[in-house]
Amino acid sequence: MFSDELEKISWEETTQTIQAKTTKDVEDALSRAHNQLTVDDFMVLISPAAQPYLEEMAQLSRQYTQMRFGKTVSMYVPLYLTNSCTNSCIYCGFQHSNPIKRIILSDDEIMNELKAIKKIGPFQNLLLVTGENPREAGVDYIENALKLAQPLFNNLCIEVMPLSAEEYHRLTQAGLYGVVCFQETYNKVNYNIYHPRGMKSKFEWRVNGFDRMGQAGVHKIGMGVLIGLEHWQTDVTMMAYHLRYLQRNYWQTKYSVNFPRMRPSENGHFQPNVIMTDKEYVQAMLAFRLFDHDVDISVSTRENKEFRNNILPLGVTSMSAGSRTDPGGYATYPQALEQFAVSDERNPADVEKDIHQHGYEVVWKDWDVILQ
Repeated sequence: MFSDELEKISWEETTQTIQAKTTKDVEDALSRAHNQLTVDDFMVLISPAAQPYLEEMAQLSRQYTQMRFGKTVSMYVPLYLTNSCTNSCIYCGFQHSNPIKRIILSDDEIMNELKAIKKIGPFQNLLLVTGENPREAGVDYIENALKLAQPLFNNLCIEVMPLSAEEYHRLTQAGLYGVVCFQETYNKVNYNIYHPRGMKSKFEWRVNGFDRMGQAGVHKIGMGVLIGLEHWQTDVTMMAYHLRYLQRNYWQTKYSVNFPRMRPSENGHFQPNVIMTDKEYVQAMLAFRLFDHDVDISVSTRENKEFRNNILPLGVTSMSAGSRTDPGGYATYPQALEQFAVSDERNPADVEKDIHQHGYEVVWKDWDVILQ
């Protein structure tokens, strides 16, 4: 399990190593970018020493992205099924102690949402999202939602509580294509500061969930850290370690990475500990593309319109559009409660138009399906 590997990696030493990288380290790493880079190379590329080399990194990233994906972006849309949650994540609007109305969509409401999504764009990639409430919205509920969505969407992914390998396998039989899970932070020492209660407080159960996905034969695994909790360079480095570990052990699985910056949530009390600038976000994205030419790099509507347009040529391969982060937000309960505030509020047609104006095409299926 990856938790065993993680025990061998010091957070503090990793942070120091990143800060100590030199100009020569950067030039050496870039000279090897046509090959598969190591995690040490990745640390070089996200280090302060690499910031003067962003233009060279961007040129290489454009080259490798277009070689693998062409000048196209795959589009997806999330559907929040419930805001009911037993966790107490201090940064999330869905946390258990927040006195809000809890919603769990019924079958009819799910169908209303699915039909509403099909009206706003020709999406084929649907991400089903729930809070973590295994009693009220557990595996049976998720399996049922997948079966309802399957006739309307080609590629079904979930972002739900970590499950057992047997449960993941069961859901693949119901049409599950991929799983997205945010570790949030790999800093085990501080993890419970942000996740004090609920199943999400169990660090090993969450971080080893990716092993269980691989064991279950999930076709695609999406990984992510939430920028704003801990030192961002160290957190994305731990995700790079994790990605390489998963690729070695579950080599038939496809992978995507995401590192959203924290946005205001409904509870409004938690302020980010770390601010990642736009320049640093671009640096992290370029580093991931040079680290792995094939990984899907996803950018959500947490980022604003101008920024998403500007980073299109730099390695992005997937974007969400028209997102509603409240359960039933497309048709049933509009503006009921957002998990976080959306920054890019364009509808899918406007997103597609802007993508075309930047010389790119939109594909509505998942990249791995297209390339098969």
